[in-house]
Amino acid sequence: MNNLKADQKTKNIAILGSTGSIGTQALEVIRQNPDRFRAFVLTAQNNAELLIAQALEFKPAYVVIGSREKFEDLQIILHPHGIKVLCGIDEMCEIVTHADISIVLTAMVGFAGLKPTLAAIKAGKDIALANKETLVVAGDLVTSLAEKHNVKILPVDSEHSAIFQCLAGEENNAIEKIYLTASGGPFRGKDASFLASITKNEALKHPNWVMGAKITIDSASLMNKGLEVIEAKWLFKLDVSQIDVIVHPQSIIHSIVQFQDGSMKAQMGLPDMKLPIQYAITYPERLPNNFPRFNFMGFPNLSFEQADKKTFRNLALAFDALNTGGNMPCVINAANEIVVAEFLNDRLGFLEMSDVIEDCMSRIPVILEPALEDYLETDRQTRDYAQNLVTNRKF
Repeated sequence: MNNLKADQKTKNIAILGSTGSIGTQALEVIRQNPDRFRAFVLTAQNNAELLIAQALEFKPAYVVIGSREKFEDLQIILHPHGIKVLCGIDEMCEIVTHADISIVLTAMVGFAGLKPTLAAIKAGKDIALANKETLVVAGDLVTSLAEKHNVKILPVDSEHSAIFQCLAGEENNAIEKIYLTASGGPFRGKDASFLASITKNEALKHPNWVMGAKITIDSASLMNKGLEVIEAKWLFKLDVSQIDVIVHPQSIIHSIVQFQDGSMKAQMGLPDMKLPIQYAITYPERLPNNFPRFNFMGFPNLSFEQADKKTFRNLALAFDALNTGGNMPCVINAANEIVVAEFLNDRLGFLEMSDVIEDCMSRIPVILEPALEDYLETDRQTRDYAQNLVTNRKF
């Protein structure tokens, strides 16, 4: 029996990056609310095995696989179930414009999320944004297009979701400052001499959150927080001076908004990404769920510290990139994607990642008013330059 209200209909959701951490948790939300949501499109780059399992359970109309080598296998398995299989970024950009899609959850990792997000915005699709790099790389372009096409950008990052929730009903009240909270990662309080010799396995042990490898390394280096600073500037139309970062080891307060009268709002909860995912795809509703609840007695003390930008230089570099503006955030993102991959492959030290990023920021030409083609070229140039630095040990 259909238990939907008369004015409700099932939301068809395209999940870009359904096999990653955010994508799999989004499917948990859909699994709990089958009458409210349908996974209409699922995509993955290489994880064909999990994508097949997801498709067989959720019966999407379409799946998209990035790897051409795995395309035929998916077709053979999924075609008998009435699921159409597509391949590559161009077909992904095309399918997100499908008339039946209600909202696009962009959970792809890195720069790759930019093109399909832009395609979805131009088609008038609301965006549940988990791919922070889209706004880091081209925030001015993305936000101006969203305004032009009357598209909502609904943040999925826990910190930006927290700010978004704190601003509900405050549309006419000026923001004095926002505080993005950071757990501090596994190396909170450590000095540079300690960080010089840490391994990828140590860096992948986040104290509070379960995430993919790339974002976990970014969290350990505080680059993730730096990228979130840039994302917040565009999401909430802020100046750099209005954004601060504080370390909050318990990860219970997800971020804070301070208004012009000095009052502050904070959004609290256990570190669980399913809540911001659900809020983004159900906004402005709040649906009941069976997620674990916060118990004050379990956290009798909440503490805060100043972020160490001197030791964790990536955070300072992100503020520098935001102050420079133009294509510089694109530079820092591209360089970071290269160095994280090299660190995970044991070809670069933890502190050396910042050395390479800083070198790229000093060498790649600044374009203060870039178009899409400039962003694409900046990304290419920076990746080539960063890879050359690492390969030839020139930093």
